Amino acid sequence: MSQNRPGQNLYSPAWICDRLSQAAGRRTSPTSIEGSILRTAFPASLSRAFAAALLCFSFLGAPAAQAQTAAPAPAAAPAESATAAAQPASAAAAKKNGESAENPYGIEALWKGSDLIARSVLVLLAIMSIGSWYIMVVKLLEQTKMGRHARTVDQKFWASSTVRDGAAGLEKNSAYRFIAEAGAQATTDHGGLKSHIPMNEWIPMSITSAVDRVHANTQGGLAFLATVGSTSPFVGLFGTVWGIYHALTAIGISGQASIDKVAGPVGEALIMTAIGLAVAIPAVLGYNWLARRNKAVMDEVREFSDELNAVILGSAGKAA
Repeated sequence: MSQNRPGQNLYSPAWICDRLSQAAGRRTSPTSIEGSILRTAFPASLSRAFAAALLCFSFLGAPAAQAQTAAPAPAAAPAESATAAAQPASAAAAKKNGESAENPYGIEALWKGSDLIARSVLVLLAIMSIGSWYIMVVKLLEQTKMGRHARTVDQKFWASSTVRDGAAGLEKNSAYRFIAEAGAQATTDHGGLKSHIPMNEWIPMSITSAVDRVHANTQGGLAFLATVGSTSPFVGLFGTVWGIYHALTAIGISGQASIDKVAGPVGEALIMTAIGLAVAIPAVLGYNWLARRNKAVMDEVREFSDELNAVILGSAGKAA
């Protein structure tokens, strides 16, 4: 038997072809067979050699065919990876489109689907909210200005020689100037029927009347805040009841009582109550805060009026 060639794999197609060729050569060796046998066996040997060659070609062609069959696999792999990469992109695009789509539930949908009464309730709540915030800002500025006027009185008014001179040094829209001018005018405006009122009573009456007018001015707008704070929750509740009534009526007409048909209209109607509370809570808090600040401001005004009354009466009207 022949030995294996170096680098040749056992039972490989090349090895099988080599063994078949060797076997065919031994059977057709002219040195071991007689000439007549050679002539008789030569066609059979030739056929065996031809069969061995065909077998070799078939074994050698099999790996090529396998390579051609496996070749499309790498080409198909990029296509699969491209498809996998396209799926997240399409999912992200769908998510973006869903976010940009119009929300079927909310204030905008409530406004579009509501009737005249529901829209009137929304407009009324909006007016209440705007009015409340406007009054709170304006009253805060007024109270801040009155506090600044009180500091000006301590610096300028009491250093003057007369009440009229001190009042002239104050700002024109100052409440303290208004009270000082009312006290100074009371000393001269005491004729006619007023002359029957004693001077020591007439001057305090005039100053007190001016203080009351200042107090009424500081209270302006607080009644609106109190009204909004006490009524806006019920206005919103009315809008909710009205919206639920119409939502249930529409559901009954359509004949569909699934959760998606009930949740939307009823949830939109409940927004009315939330809006009413959002209007009422700032109004109530603002009212209590401004009322407390008004009390502190009016305490300073009343203290000024008492001192002014004592100065005028103590000087018998000469300091006016």
